[in-house]
Amino acid sequence: MKERLIVVLRHPFAPLLPWASVVVGLLVILFFVRDVGLSGVLATRERLEKEWVAMRQSLAQHREARKAQEDLSHVWALLPAERDFAPLALGISEEAKRDRVTMPALSYRTEPTFVANTSKGLLQGPMSGRYEDLRRFIHNVETADELLFIEDLELSRSGGAHDDTLTFTIKIATYLRADSGSPILSEAGR
Repeated sequence: MKERLIVVLRHPFAPLLPWASVVVGLLVILFFVRDVGLSGVLATRERLEKEWVAMRQSLAQHREARKAQEDLSHVWALLPAERDFAPLALGISEEAKRDRVTMPALSYRTEPTFVANTSKGLLQGPMSGRYEDLRRFIHNVETADELLFIEDLELSRSGGAHDDTLTFTIKIATYLRADSGSPILSEAGR
């Protein structure tokens, strides 16, 4: 064995053997560092990227929730209060008189909704008048500052051949907020 080592050391490439062993040693160290040290760093990087994505999604959800809350507050401010429902019905009757529409028996009532602190106000009854007057009245109701919705409009009867008076049964709805409180979805609405 000793003789073999002497033959190898006398070979012309013998001065390169220490350098080759250094290169092989450095390669072993490089692979060790890459496998052990870099894998830990890569795992940490993956974990941080997942956390970053989760935080971005959470931030987007918070922004959407804040925007929805602002929108809800805006709509909530537009809703008439329950105590203003009777004056609202009176205002609709007055608007009908200004538009030369007769509403002899306008009834109003409230119904509960699935949103806490709100109710649905319904105004319904017959209305009579000429087509132009009825059309103007309906337009004024639909473009009013209050949130009013015409839920149903049904022709009850029309006048005779010489009479241009039409009679409709109308159902107008609005949503009312409680005098105190804010909108909260109840269990039935979720």
